[in-house]
Amino acid sequence: MGQRRIAIAGYGNLGRGVAAAVGQNADMTLHAVFTRRDPSTIDPPTPQTPVLPWDELLDHRDEVDVLVLCGGSKDDLPQQGPELAAHFTTVDSFDTHARIPEYVAAVDAAARAGGNTSIVAVGWDPGMFSLNRLLGEALLPEGGTYTFWGPGLSQGHSDALRRVPGVAAGVQYTVPSPAAIDAVRSGSRPELTTREKHTRECYVVLEDGADAAEVERAVVTMPHYFADYDTTVTVISAEELAREHADMPHGGFVIRSGTTGGGHDQVVEYRLQLGSNPEFTASVLVAYARAAARLNERGETGALTVLDVAPSLLSPKPVDQLRAELL
Repeated sequence: MGQRRIAIAGYGNLGRGVAAAVGQNADMTLHAVFTRRDPSTIDPPTPQTPVLPWDELLDHRDEVDVLVLCGGSKDDLPQQGPELAAHFTTVDSFDTHARIPEYVAAVDAAARAGGNTSIVAVGWDPGMFSLNRLLGEALLPEGGTYTFWGPGLSQGHSDALRRVPGVAAGVQYTVPSPAAIDAVRSGSRPELTTREKHTRECYVVLEDGADAAEVERAVVTMPHYFADYDTTVTVISAEELAREHADMPHGGFVIRSGTTGGGHDQVVEYRLQLGSNPEFTASVLVAYARAAARLNERGETGALTVLDVAPSLLSPKPVDQLRAELL
């Protein structure tokens, strides 16, 4: 097959990352960018890339092999995921962990009805960390799994933060507890609450007339995002936000601490240290876009997650070459 045609739905930080990642893959071409903003205000990733209005998406469904959904998990993807899976093979980075089962079910029904394939909740967590949690538990059935995020800027939590009434702009950093990480690496298998493992630091620019105390209350009580953590909210100026918080680093650890059958303690750790959260997430999305296209070509439809996809489908290399080089 020739180059797979990739389109992007939503062109913020993640969408720009997807465009850059497609440019690194010789078996893909960027067909178009679709935006809810005025297309004339968007700088295309290349002069040849059309930037089209969102309302024209369905007019191009026969021209797109995979549509990469780059909206936010709080409000965009719950609606867009099922709606677009009915018409396109898709990948997305839905990351509200507690709602993934219901989201998978909704996208699955739509994708099957449309004869499409959707790989959902793709990124580094959920995504790469999910795979490593599975591997750790399968290899060390007697033990405990620990996930630490950060220190770094969370896209999903920052998006949720910016949707709080009264917030004009903002970012959120997830900070793991060094003491908790050290305890887990020691093999002692501590029992840690959510609050003991991380803190969340929010920096917000308020809209004119917004009540800082009310904004703080709305943030720290938000379910699924901040309510279970010690969360601080700091009001800053737009100038400080642009000066001090433009970069988007992130990362974290998955650690499985267990005991094998002979009684020996074993600790397995997977770590990510990311200079750009959206660019790495986009790179994962693009690899899984290749897998989604291949699965759809095989006639496999419905919604899948990273736990369901064979790793060889992510690579542009033939499987015989992968076996020769990587096994």
